[in-house]
Amino acid sequence: MTKTSTIRILAAIGFLCFGTFFHVQAQSLAQQGTSLEDIVPAGWLHHEATGDLNKDGIADLVVVATPDFQENLKTRDDGYVYNFNQPVLAIYFGTQQGQQRLWKQYGNVIPANESENCSHEVSLEITSRGTLRITIGLFCSAGSYGTSTDTYTYRYQDGDFFLIGMDREEMMRNTGECTTVSENYLAWKRQVTKSNAFDDTAPDNEKWSRLKKSPLEKLGAREL
Repeated sequence: MTKTSTIRILAAIGFLCFGTFFHVQAQSLAQQGTSLEDIVPAGWLHHEATGDLNKDGIADLVVVATPDFQENLKTRDDGYVYNFNQPVLAIYFGTQQGQQRLWKQYGNVIPANESENCSHEVSLEITSRGTLRITIGLFCSAGSYGTSTDTYTYRYQDGDFFLIGMDREEMMRNTGECTTVSENYLAWKRQVTKSNAFDDTAPDNEKWSRLKKSPLEKLGAREL
């Protein structure tokens, strides 16, 4: 291979790499912005919540955005598009200048849809006390009678977000049996309640227990 050929090949590889890098850079959440349109690329599905997370008197922003990368989309015969891209969770702290600046983003927290029969529904809330509540519901149209909804409560302290509570609701659609589990990682208590959605006369069965104390888990430590 001649020197000229080698140079041409390296130049072509460099061009392809630059093109790929540019595509990735263009298709990502912005580092800062004054609106969702500034932050979330057009075409991405997103959920958001605003409120004061770090207690500085300025509204902050939390976003869950799902890319529309074509390699992870599947179109059904009737035209419906399944999106199997990995959602991104991002936290922005507000500034006195009216900007929202990225504090941290996570690519491994919100589960992606992995099948045509089951999907995740995500909602976000920042409470009046400044805690962040992330709710993830799982619904399967086939293969399972069970549905579940998990809510994780995080609080910003000591420079990071820590899990202080978790609530899980499960229901069997065929029998109406419901189980609710609530865990408080500040009081280290666990409540389990069993009921039946189809029978209002059946008494609820409630049990309390103590949890073993351990260090609070940071946001991003695992997929929810």
